[in-house]
Amino acid sequence: MDTAEFLETGRVAQIDPLLDSRWNPFLHRHPQASVFHTCGWLEALRRTYAYRPLVFTTSSPDKDLTNGIVFCDIRSWLTGRRLVSLPFSDHCEPLIGDLEELELLASEMHTYANQRQCRYVELRPIGTLSGVLGLERNADFYLHKLDLRPGISQVFARFHRDCVQRKIRRAERERLTVIDGRSPELLEQFYALTVRTRRRQGLPPQPVIWFKNLVDCLGTAVTIRIASKNGQPIAGMVTLEHKQTLVYKYGASDERFHNLGGMIYLLWITIENSITHGFRELDMGRSAIDNQGLVTFKEHWGATRSTLSYWRFAAGALKPSHKETPGFAKSLCSYIPHRFLGALGTVLYRHMG
Repeated sequence: MDTAEFLETGRVAQIDPLLDSRWNPFLHRHPQASVFHTCGWLEALRRTYAYRPLVFTTSSPDKDLTNGIVFCDIRSWLTGRRLVSLPFSDHCEPLIGDLEELELLASEMHTYANQRQCRYVELRPIGTLSGVLGLERNADFYLHKLDLRPGISQVFARFHRDCVQRKIRRAERERLTVIDGRSPELLEQFYALTVRTRRRQGLPPQPVIWFKNLVDCLGTAVTIRIASKNGQPIAGMVTLEHKQTLVYKYGASDERFHNLGGMIYLLWITIENSITHGFRELDMGRSAIDNQGLVTFKEHWGATRSTLSYWRFAAGALKPSHKETPGFAKSLCSYIPHRFLGALGTVLYRHMG
């Protein structure tokens, strides 16, 4: 028995994945585990937003883990208490073996949520949860993944000739430079681009401490890349690694230099480097179905599209809807001075997960 505290409820146990020594080996064994299941990601959520992670499992405390669904218990005076798997994560597959395990775990999470007066329980699987104990589909997105296995030349050949290939060649002629790493200087440059981009989108930027915690908690599994023109940062991105999958998680750019193709070039350098290092897949993340510009951008790279559905169980009388950003926050972003946008994000994001 390790230092984790267990609460047995029938055939289901609750464990703390940050304390339970079985969690990491379980993720290593499970083929559907992603970077969003890892202790690094969960610890970054805990440090930044004070979200408490927990896992429901049918495995007893003295046995190896054979299944688990990881959640964060979110407590907010603004948006209410919720059980989410997982906040700020594009997807988080329930790591289960069969439908019977899922039914047992779903029953326990319902009980947990009702006892604590949570507004709802939310799961974000890549697969479907249709027909599971009153879970209802709450929101649909598109998920794009790019197969890297064919190799550099074949992957490049599948890019849209005008919208991707031509812009990569333009960026090469412009002699754009790309630097990658995890240094404070790169993080500072990326965050400046993030604030600029989020303002353009009418959204508050994530707090800078979130990105600092990602670097601290994920270590070499996170990489910041910056594209520059004559020393001027013009585009940046953050990628996450797990096993043979690379996740394109965050991107930002300076719109004054869009004609140089900085983001296109940055993504190409990332893809080329990933193939060289043996990655098999690039997860390009979720897109709102009505965001046709983003959907088209990803498909110009030859990425495969699938539907990503989020499922909810409403624990109380309130019918939930999927809104990550309160409407008033978008209004504020249009008027608040540029230098205060980061502070707005720091205040709001812990209530949005």
